[in-house]
Amino acid sequence: MLNGATAVVTGAGRGLGRAEALELARLGANVVVNDYGRPGRDGSGEASAAPAEEVAAEIRAAGGRATAHCGDVSDFEQARELVQLAVETYGALDVLVNNAGILRDRMVFSMTEDEWDAVVRVHLKGHFNTTRFAAAHWRDRSKAAGGAPVHGRIVNTSSEAFLAGSAGQPNYAAAKGGIVGLTTSTAAALRKYGVTVNAICPRARTRMTEDVFGAAAAAGDGTDPLAPGHVSPLVGYLASRAAGRITGQVFVVHGGMVAVMERPRVGALFEAKGELFAAEELDAVLTPYYAERAEGEGFAAPEVLRLKRG
Repeated sequence: MLNGATAVVTGAGRGLGRAEALELARLGANVVVNDYGRPGRDGSGEASAAPAEEVAAEIRAAGGRATAHCGDVSDFEQARELVQLAVETYGALDVLVNNAGILRDRMVFSMTEDEWDAVVRVHLKGHFNTTRFAAAHWRDRSKAAGGAPVHGRIVNTSSEAFLAGSAGQPNYAAAKGGIVGLTTSTAAALRKYGVTVNAICPRARTRMTEDVFGAAAAAGDGTDPLAPGHVSPLVGYLASRAAGRITGQVFVVHGGMVAVMERPRVGALFEAKGELFAAEELDAVLTPYYAERAEGEGFAAPEVLRLKRG
């Protein structure tokens, strides 16, 4: 499905990113494996080339082509270098999978400025940085081809924390919501170049979620329903030419299940009797409306957390 294509996967030294890099390589892509290599899931510790190098070596040992990149995607210039590495090594960039992230969980009333900034920087700014340079590359390729569409694919990583709300992760949920906004905006901007941009909300047992999901529990067929390998096939498909008509979408994926999320819909519309509302008039229409709704029901969709196969 991806023979001859070149893919960049960020945060690919472990967990989901590793599974995605291996799947793209299995489908025939050249892969640039990016990972900053810090050992702490909160982004702490010394950076190391080992995680990215090990995955790249694993791909090469299986007969594929892979190059390691150990830069920090939250740094604008290092993100530029990552895209340049793919282009200079393999001649072009066709697929960008944004996966790199960290966690610094805390309730909003206890969160520090640094805990907020660090998570937003790695997740949201990191997605923007790589997207900015990949998008420029595809625009230039299309212009060089007389405006013809190119094979460009972006798969961003959002989270059910954005969809359902996550009380102890205001920084993470906000960043993941921002990634969906970046996805839909970029999808609209790049559609004319033939580039698709989608977001996945994966659920998987990784270093970042080990305290949430605990130890692996085998399903009836002996597999772990939360293994990262349940997510990577969707990434491989979205990266392929077969998914050329799919853009601006959000998917929830885990355990042999893919759910296509709908865009927000208008739940109710109230119009002022005159040119503008008065607070008293809003009280007269909104208070009874919410009195009839279930307590706590709002824009968040916690029911996505109950999605499962079969």
